[in-house]
Amino acid sequence: MTAETIKNAVKDKIVEDKTNAVREGEELDQTLIRSVLNDSLEGFTGELEVRQFPGGASNLTYLLRAGTKTGTDELVLRRPPFGTKPKGGHDMGREYNILNKLQGHFKQIPETLFYTDDDALMGCEFYIMRRLDGFILRRNFPEGLEPDESSATRLSTNLVDTLIDLHNVDYEAANLADFGKPEGYVGRQVKGWVGRLEKALTDDVPKPTKLIRWILDNQPVDFHQPAIIHGDFKFDNVVLDKQKRETILGVLDWEMATLGDPLLDLGSTLLTYTVEADDCDELQLIRMGPTQLPGMLSRDEIVHRYCTQRGIELDDYRFYRVFGLFRLAVIVQQIYYRFYHKQTSNPKFAQFGVMADLLCKVAEREVGA
Repeated sequence: MTAETIKNAVKDKIVEDKTNAVREGEELDQTLIRSVLNDSLEGFTGELEVRQFPGGASNLTYLLRAGTKTGTDELVLRRPPFGTKPKGGHDMGREYNILNKLQGHFKQIPETLFYTDDDALMGCEFYIMRRLDGFILRRNFPEGLEPDESSATRLSTNLVDTLIDLHNVDYEAANLADFGKPEGYVGRQVKGWVGRLEKALTDDVPKPTKLIRWILDNQPVDFHQPAIIHGDFKFDNVVLDKQKRETILGVLDWEMATLGDPLLDLGSTLLTYTVEADDCDELQLIRMGPTQLPGMLSRDEIVHRYCTQRGIELDDYRFYRVFGLFRLAVIVQQIYYRFYHKQTSNPKFAQFGVMADLLCKVAEREVGA
């Protein structure tokens, strides 16, 4: 075996998005899954292996390796978490609906096979889609696969452009005009996320009173042109091509998608999740993607490209980023609430209360609250 062959073999192994055995207490009824696949997967033989993706802190995601007459199909099943769920969150029906209706309008979309909201089957709604044959980038690039500066710029630019493509979709042509209520979107988001935090507070996490007041006092009017917004657009929710790692094959995790202000989507996703190399230590600790690498677009560069490509003038994006940090803190605190009250046993959630507090403190410093 040559050195080049070894290198390629290692790369193939590294970029695969790994799965684990299903966590205790989060098992699926395999008899039920086989019955569903008999009706929805052509040539299903009954052979089934179920694994669980470790990534993601909200909905549960499983890999289904299903035997067919022509080989093995890899599918993905998505369901809400066990335990108490915040009202309006973890909506599998919304995810399934938008995935179907975006077919032909937005190319980075996986194919769906099945959805049900019949609680009698699994005790919750769930859906199944085909797995995209790529890999998902987490906090860092795998060792040996770090991009050079020009490759990092192309990848980062492609990420921004994918969000631009989504925001440019004609939602009426995609039959999604009733997918949300754009009018008053910013106000509802501010009120909604403040309310969610109130319900998710625990005794060991302080309430960010000054930050909440600043957000309430500085919220902008809605952008005049609403769009389909993803709500959680970041590196670990996109699938990259294994060979052309700058290419985005698909976008996942559409549970928060709706119609609304695209600038709030930009701020709550790319401007929130982009941690630059010279950002404070608190942000470095919670970095979720390799956005600190040389060549990756800065937040200023992201805003410039987004606005240039969409013909938008945005002189000050501070509110959108600060609200994004606050919103992320609330999401993290909601997850920690489930852990705190022993509704989930996943040990990685143990520090989420500290993370929520850190996010709020960073946001407060940015606005002097």
